[in-house]
Amino acid sequence: MTYHAPVRDMQFLLNTAANFDAVRETGAFEDLSDDFIEAILGEAGKFADEVLAPMNWTSDQQGARLENGKVFTTPGFKEAYGQYVDAGWNSVAFPEEWGGQNLPNAVALAVCDAMQGACISFAMGTMLTTGAVKALLNHGSEEQKRLYLEKLVTAEWSGTMNLSEPHAGSDLATVRTKAEPQGDGTYKIKGQKVWISYGDHDMTDNIVHLVLARLPDAPEGTRGISMFLVPKFRVDSEGRLGQQNDIKIVGIEEKLGQHGSPTCVMSFGDNEDCLGTLVGKENEGLKNMFVMMNAARIDVGMQAAAVGEAAFQKALGYAQDRTQGRAFGVKSGPAVSIWQHPDVRRNLYTMKALTDASRAICLANMVAYDVARRSPDEATAKAAKEREELLTPLSKAFSSERAMETTNIGIQIHGGMGFVEETGAAQFNRDVRICAIYEGTNGIQGIDLIGRKLGMGQGKLAYDFLDEVDENATALKASGHEALVRAGEKLASEVASLRQNTEWMVAAMSSNPDDGLAGGTPYLEQFGYVTGGHYLLKSALTALSMKGGDSDAYLDGRIHIASFYADNLLPRAAGFAAAVTAGAGTVAEVDPALLAG
Repeated sequence: MTYHAPVRDMQFLLNTAANFDAVRETGAFEDLSDDFIEAILGEAGKFADEVLAPMNWTSDQQGARLENGKVFTTPGFKEAYGQYVDAGWNSVAFPEEWGGQNLPNAVALAVCDAMQGACISFAMGTMLTTGAVKALLNHGSEEQKRLYLEKLVTAEWSGTMNLSEPHAGSDLATVRTKAEPQGDGTYKIKGQKVWISYGDHDMTDNIVHLVLARLPDAPEGTRGISMFLVPKFRVDSEGRLGQQNDIKIVGIEEKLGQHGSPTCVMSFGDNEDCLGTLVGKENEGLKNMFVMMNAARIDVGMQAAAVGEAAFQKALGYAQDRTQGRAFGVKSGPAVSIWQHPDVRRNLYTMKALTDASRAICLANMVAYDVARRSPDEATAKAAKEREELLTPLSKAFSSERAMETTNIGIQIHGGMGFVEETGAAQFNRDVRICAIYEGTNGIQGIDLIGRKLGMGQGKLAYDFLDEVDENATALKASGHEALVRAGEKLASEVASLRQNTEWMVAAMSSNPDDGLAGGTPYLEQFGYVTGGHYLLKSALTALSMKGGDSDAYLDGRIHIASFYADNLLPRAAGFAAAVTAGAGTVAEVDPALLAG
C-alpha cells in the first residue's frame, strides 16, 4: 500500500477532538469553513502523496552526501522543494505583510502531518525554517525582518537552529561559541556546532542560521547566552546576496535513520571572518530560542504521529495481502490473509489508536496556541495559553514514545519481511527514533511537566484539564452507547487516579523534588494515556451525535477505534500510577560495578 495522507482523519480530529471552533470564534481569520479547510488539506495531501511519498524510500537508500565541502540532497529533493515553495506551503500560518497566508497554526500543523508522513527526511528541513520565522517574528530587529523574513516565510531561503556543541547537548549552560562585537552592529562568531539539521544543502540560495553564542562579558550559565543571525551568504542593505560567510561544513553524520536529512557538524569563524547580527537582547538568547523550541516540540509530536500513520498504512496493506495459516480450528482449505487473525487486528488497531490519540493531542495543543495569540478576550487567551503550556511536553514526548511503539509493531506485522530492508517497514522505526531525542529528550519533557507546568499555580493547569476530562467521562456515561458508557466509566477511574497522583506530585515538587523527579517520566506517561483517551473519546461522542441512529461506516469506525483505546490502551495509565509515587529511593545510586555484574 502506498502512502495516502489521512486528510479525512486530520480534519475530523481537528474539529471534534481539538475543538477548532475555538479558533473560528476568535474572529481573527476570514474564512475557516469546513469546505475551505478541506480544500487546503486536500491539496496538501495530494502534494504529499504524489511528490513527496515516492522519495521516501530513495531518501533512505540515497541519503545526503558531502562533496568538496558542499552538501547534496537526495535526488528529487531539490525539484520537490521548488514545488513546495511555489505552492506556498511554508507560508500558511504567517502574516500577510511578510508574504504569508494568515491561516491558523493548527491548519499548518495538519499540513505538516501530511508531509512528514510522506517523507520525514524532506519535511524535516521545512519544519526548521518555520521555527526560524517564529523566532524572528518575535525577536528580530526591523532590519533583520526586512532583509530575511519574507524569504524565510516563502522558504526561498531556509533556516536552522544551532544550539548543541560537541560537549553540550541538552546542557546549553556550557555553550562555548563566542561572539565578538565589531562596533558596527555585527559580531564575529567563532565556535563549532553539532547535530545541525539541514545545516547545508543544495535546495536554496541562502541558509539563515540562528546561533547561540556568548559575548565577551557574558555571565556564566544560561543567563549569558545570546542569539545571533548568521547567514551562509551575507546580505547587503538591499537584500542582495554577497560573499559567503566563514562557515565550514566539517562533516555530516552517519545516522540510524532520516538519511535524507543532512545532519551537519559546522564550524564558524575558522578564518576569523564569520559575521552575524544579534537577535533580540544580549544574554536573552535562550529565551529567544525557546520561541522556536516550544513550537518545534509540537511539530515533532506531529512528525512522530505522521510517521506512525505511514507505518500503520504499510502494515495494514501488508496484512490484507499476506496469506498465512487458516482460521483457528480450521484444518484444511486455502490460507487466509493475516488480517483475519484477531491478534493481527489487535496490533493494527493499537497502531491506529495510538497514532490518532497522538494526532489529537498535537492538534488540540496547536488550537490552544492559536487561541492564546488570537483571542480578543483576555481570560480566554490566558486559559488557552495555560492549556498550550500543559500539552506541549505531552505532544512531544507521548507522541514520540507511541510512534516508536507503532513503528515497531509495524515491523512485527510484516514478520520476517519486516526485519529485512526491502519492504521499508524498518525505515519508519529508524526514522522516528530521533523524535524522542531532539528538541529536548523525553526525560526533559517529564521534568518540564512536573517542574514547570505543575509549578504554575500549584497544579492549576493540570487540575483545570482534569476537570474537563471528568466532564467528558460524565457525558460518555450518559451517552446510552454501550461501548462509550463503558469507556466513560474507565476514563472516570483513570482520571481519578491521575488527579490523586497530580496532588502527590505537586506536593513532592514543593517539599522534596528528588521524589518527584524520580517519577517524572511515569507521570508524563500516565498523563499522556489519559489525555489521548480523553480526546479520542471526545471525538467519538461527537461522531455518535453526528450519525444519530443511522449507520455510517466512517463514524462507526471512529467510535470503534476510540472504544478499542479505552478497552486496551487506557488501562496502561494505571500501570504507571505506582511508579509515579515510588519516590527517590527507587532510583537511589548503587555501585555501578554491581549493575555491570
